[in-house]
Amino acid sequence: MRALPGPPSHTMFQPGFSPVKDKREMQKLPVGWAVSQGRIAYPAAVAAMEARAEAIARGEAGELVWLLEHDPLYTAGTSAKPHDLKEAGRFPVFKTGRGGEFTYHGPGQRVAYVMLDLRERGRDARKFVRDLEQWIIDTLDAFNIKGERRCGRVGVWVDRTQPGGSEREDKIAAIGIRLRRWISFHGIALNVEPDLSHFAGITPCGISDPRYGVTSLVDLGLPVTMEEADLALKQAFEGIFGETRSEQPPVPSATP
Repeated sequence: MRALPGPPSHTMFQPGFSPVKDKREMQKLPVGWAVSQGRIAYPAAVAAMEARAEAIARGEAGELVWLLEHDPLYTAGTSAKPHDLKEAGRFPVFKTGRGGEFTYHGPGQRVAYVMLDLRERGRDARKFVRDLEQWIIDTLDAFNIKGERRCGRVGVWVDRTQPGGSEREDKIAAIGIRLRRWISFHGIALNVEPDLSHFAGITPCGISDPRYGVTSLVDLGLPVTMEEADLALKQAFEGIFGETRSEQPPVPSATP
């Protein structure tokens, strides 16, 4: 397997980032909600996300949810096993600091990077993950899809077992986060209309059991647009985490 490149060590992003003198001011702000148009390069996005998380920790920026898409790629979380990368040359592979194993990002998948201050939200990592799961479940409910948790299988699943048939469950959304000084980064990935064949290059999240696959909103027969998914995500987020406010997305610097 080829070496896995990491994110660049520097970045800049403007607008949407302005230091303030009174740190209490940031604690009172609604969560920033930013949506990038087009596809954002993964290394630059990670660098911008980490810079924002550091600024939140210093009290120089408010919380942010950043919605975006990437070109096709695989990421290796901190628990990734080399043998789960089945097609190393198919797409770029990036080692990442989030929890979890291998996952796929690509067009038609809504990635939401979640930078929240858990110092103000109870300092409870397990509750935070459950809240992220509930966010996805409530989003799916807007489209009359029953998303479910599964013990030992992180993410949100859809039961597709037919009456009298064998068990089948498909993952529709992945979760992978990291906490640093109680500030979250990385986040969730909801399959709206990605090319599901791209998942074949990895063992998604290390789950090789043939009963468990991947699906998307469109694969389930729902012609949902990315804009419709974004609206449902925003409404569900506010029901769990509180009010949001529109913010310009980070603008990662060009990498050398």
